[in-house]
Amino acid sequence: MTDILMPALSPTMEEGVLSKWHVKVGDMVKAGDVMAEIETDKATMEVEAVDEGEITEILVAEGTEGVKVNAPIARLKQDGETAAPAPRAGTPGTEAKAEPAPAKAEPVKAAPAAKRADGARVFASPLARRLAEQAGLDLNTVTGTGPHGRIVKRDVEAAGKGGARPTSAAATTSAEPRKVQSLAQMGIPDGSYDLIPLDGMRKAIARRLTDSFRDVPHFPLTIDCDIDGLLASRVRVNALLEPQGIKVSVNDFIIKASAMALKAVPEANASYSPDGIALHHQADVAMAVAIDGGLITPIIRKAETKSLSQIATASKDLAKRARDRKLKPDEFQGGTFSVSNLGMFGIKSFASIINEPQGAIMSVGAGEPRPVVRDGQLAVATVMTVTLTCDHRVVDGAIGAKFLQVFKAMIENPVTMLA
Repeated sequence: MTDILMPALSPTMEEGVLSKWHVKVGDMVKAGDVMAEIETDKATMEVEAVDEGEITEILVAEGTEGVKVNAPIARLKQDGETAAPAPRAGTPGTEAKAEPAPAKAEPVKAAPAAKRADGARVFASPLARRLAEQAGLDLNTVTGTGPHGRIVKRDVEAAGKGGARPTSAAATTSAEPRKVQSLAQMGIPDGSYDLIPLDGMRKAIARRLTDSFRDVPHFPLTIDCDIDGLLASRVRVNALLEPQGIKVSVNDFIIKASAMALKAVPEANASYSPDGIALHHQADVAMAVAIDGGLITPIIRKAETKSLSQIATASKDLAKRARDRKLKPDEFQGGTFSVSNLGMFGIKSFASIINEPQGAIMSVGAGEPRPVVRDGQLAVATVMTVTLTCDHRVVDGAIGAKFLQVFKAMIENPVTMLA
């Protein structure tokens, strides 16, 4: 008998949500079959079988949160093996497993879908429904703290210990009373706001960016780029690529120019570590993509070696799978440099927080008509402002300025990045 364990889908993953099973007890699986979907703080990923055999037990129900890495989630019987009894409650590594039913007993049925007083459906995980039924709790009286207000195991357990949670808009988890209290102390009365519990992604963003802003000595450098030539080149490039169904964006030009500038100024393509400064051999450019509930930065690997059409194809694919939460860990972890573009929202200029362990991040504003002076004469040009936020431990002012000079030259003369 083989235990199927909760996988570590990233080097820093400690726990996750078992969001969906694709198999059931009695199913035969072979290596490569998709068995389940696991939700981390950044993505939802499929878990494939590595062995062949029969699923004899599902140890963790769909929707269970906080499943620890390497905890058994199911059991597989391979050829020639006989089914072994489930471990008793309290066996190490089975914290996420519900109490097993007696042999030959009828399976516990999930409670019927409950409804609020106003007729709205109560959303709860299967495990939460089963625990609520066993405890005699009415799910109508329980406030969910899972994604989109879903009732999960911890909500039912908390309700069983201290009574049902209040259903007012000001309700919060028992783990966060000081946050609500602090709002009241600052003059914001209870009941005057809706409190949305933090999901795994928002917690990770808050932790990482707080650490970066606090611990990394950073400074911004800003420069304006005339992009009339780039816009004209984009029209010509897209006309050539139209038969292939490829459309290059301004951001694709920016990624390409960034990668080439990083190779031209290798000191800017660096990361700080206690052991020294790492100068990266390739330009792995991460692009910020807004998704529901947060932000993720999929990476164009070796962007300096890719053509504009390859970058356009890769960025479109990565952005779509990022929004669908289908990225693999190696597609959004790491990177040597980041680009964050808010120009499509009309933002003129801004400065981003460094995405550690990268040494710099470039913030791109909108291209807009502005007055410029050319040969002593007043003219109008399409100007784009970019701001480079630098980790001063790695990228000094002169290095950052040199990088921006090279980047600006490529953006204003796109033929230099096409040669």
